[in-house]
Amino acid sequence: MTELPAVHDILQASRSLGLAATAAELHGGLCGWLAAGGADLPEWPARVLADDGLPVPEPGSVLDRLRQAVVAQLEDRDFAFELLLAEPGAPLQARTDALFDWCRAFLGGFGLAADKRPVLSEEGEEALQDLARLAQASSDQFDSADEDEDALAEIEEFVRVAVLLLHGDCVMGARHRQRLN
Repeated sequence: MTELPAVHDILQASRSLGLAATAAELHGGLCGWLAAGGADLPEWPARVLADDGLPVPEPGSVLDRLRQAVVAQLEDRDFAFELLLAEPGAPLQARTDALFDWCRAFLGGFGLAADKRPVLSEEGEEALQDLARLAQASSDQFDSADEDEDALAEIEEFVRVAVLLLHGDCVMGARHRQRLN
């Protein structure tokens, strides 16, 4: 199962559980958690949002399917990983803001899962620093709609590849090192 649930469904599930997070924030935090080597757990919202009082999503629920899809996408050898940001057709500013929120949440999840500083490749270090810069950005910095659409598409692709690189450094590399020992 690699297809992500719809943004609207995730937002509705988030509200019903009393989570104060958008779909982009939940997806970003979960991706950060898993990319840094965090455990694939049914109670992931409590871990990713650092609140042990949060309820565990029901098996088969939207948030449970989100977790399963993200795990499958990160593990996919065909690089099927995709970002979940905003509703299709949302205005440029909403999609841009969602990307920056996603990056902030990714860094939060990554930091929570990586108890100590993980060993990253040079490219992984650069990717993490670039994600941190994106997390500090705002949509106010864009000027032209056509150029901005192209820029957003490029940034989304960069973020997608950066996540796969970090997952490779922290998870796939660690698995490979374990097999060698």
